[in-house]
Amino acid sequence: MKALVWHGTADIRCDSVPDPRIEDPRDAIIKVTSCAICGSDLHLYDHFMPGMESGDIMGHETMGEVVDVGAGAKSALKVGDRVVIPFTIICGECDQCRRGNFSVCERSNRNKALGDKAFGHTTAGLFGYTHLTGGYAGGQAEYLRVPFADATHIKVPKGIPDEKLLFLSDIFPTGWQAAVQCDIQPDDTVAIWGCGPVGQMAIRSAVLLGAKRVIAIDRLPERLSMARAGGAETLNFAEDNIVERLNDMTDGKGPEKCIDAVGLEAHATGSIDSMYDRAKQAMMMETDRPHVLREMIYVCRPAGVLSVPGVYGGLVDKVPFGAMMNKGLTLRTGQTHVNRWTDDLLKRIEEGQIDPSFVITHKVGLDQGPEMYKTFRDKQDGCIKVFISP
Repeated sequence: MKALVWHGTADIRCDSVPDPRIEDPRDAIIKVTSCAICGSDLHLYDHFMPGMESGDIMGHETMGEVVDVGAGAKSALKVGDRVVIPFTIICGECDQCRRGNFSVCERSNRNKALGDKAFGHTTAGLFGYTHLTGGYAGGQAEYLRVPFADATHIKVPKGIPDEKLLFLSDIFPTGWQAAVQCDIQPDDTVAIWGCGPVGQMAIRSAVLLGAKRVIAIDRLPERLSMARAGGAETLNFAEDNIVERLNDMTDGKGPEKCIDAVGLEAHATGSIDSMYDRAKQAMMMETDRPHVLREMIYVCRPAGVLSVPGVYGGLVDKVPFGAMMNKGLTLRTGQTHVNRWTDDLLKRIEEGQIDPSFVITHKVGLDQGPEMYKTFRDKQDGCIKVFISP
């Protein structure tokens, strides 16, 4: 089969690789009908995340049709079922899964020792996302093996296009969880840093959850325009001092809720802390650039909430934790507990409350994937979200 394969920093190729096969009774094989490039894939493309090996298959936003089912998964799946595959691999049986904390499943990371060493305790296995999270083949391919398939799937109805359903795999529930974690109240102002795909979903989720006001922050005109179409006011961080402008817009009090939809590769224009982060990265003394995290801590209203769906991979420096503690801020983070949200979100799609396909700007075949990684990373051609049809 064909697949998008990692060979090193900024080196993704469309290669021929062996077809997946059933390896465990709880496995299933799906024929991929659509997949996508995620912003967090760019952390792998640029090699900011450790644990990648040459030959790893990329991708964690996938859907398709079941073509083979292991004996242990036949009670839940059958050949011909149409499914979206969450990026988190879940056993459905451990203590964390029973609590709905699916992204920290205790059993699905087959490289548990690496996870324990990196994070203190293992987190869930993830598709196409480093050997720290299991080294599983990703779904930017013609076929995908799904471990724990009886739990790791979302059945979806026929008749709804892939474009509307695919993002149940990651960015829609990720944006939704980011907003839910804010505990939004009717009089809240929610500030969202980053108007990429997750930020766009967080904007619309905050609106659906009843925020009085949503303010979105980015610098790219096409992203800011999409944010305004979703109901947000916008700020351009290349032109505005974000802390000053947010304080001005909230009568000096700051927003009650803040969402970091950027993560470890934060950009800033001319800021001292951004230059500091890049210098420390060059000397291998810091892995992540937490400019947005610092900014949120300073500007958030006392007793407010910080929600961080943006991916961080390692060590950050000069985080003003004293301000966070003294202001009584609540910090909520984490990879997304996808299956916790999908019944509700699928219903919202079916009822027409939201059509997640709005975020797609580019549709390509698998063979165009390598060039689209560069286009997406470099923010060329107005690229916000790449939809791939294998």
